[in-house]
Amino acid sequence: MNSGTAGASSELDDIVSAMRAALDQARDALNHDDVPVGAVVLHEGRIIAARHNERENHRDPTAHAEVLALRDAASHLGRWRLDDCTLVVTLEPCVMCAGALLNARIGRLVYGAADLKAGATASLYNVCADPRLNHNPPVSHGVLAAESAALLEQFFAARR
Repeated sequence: MNSGTAGASSELDDIVSAMRAALDQARDALNHDDVPVGAVVLHEGRIIAARHNERENHRDPTAHAEVLALRDAASHLGRWRLDDCTLVVTLEPCVMCAGALLNARIGRLVYGAADLKAGATASLYNVCADPRLNHNPPVSHGVLAAESAALLEQFFAARR
């Protein structure tokens, strides 16, 4: 195995581990009856921020996991520009969160499950690839998607 392959394997392991941490965060959202979405920010292969949805908990419509994690990461690094960071989130970001990650100049986005009703990075819109914008981070999807989707399905089934 050449070093390029080993590096790619290690990076994939980091992403899967980060998604597992994001899933743990998503489960924490259930403690206050919030939609189970979790997000983590990686910097140099380490998690520097980990949050979950807190809209119900804080009665704040902007308290999405992605926005909260980006705020924490910026605070941790002491700068708003996160171009050397990866945002890992269990669900495809909505328009608000896609705008936030673009404004943070996130280096890369990785998400689990597609959001066919509100997804803004592939499903409904593709904000991260819009050539009219000054930042277009690479986007990867489908990492532990089945686990992410199952958590959301269980949450909404219990409310029907």
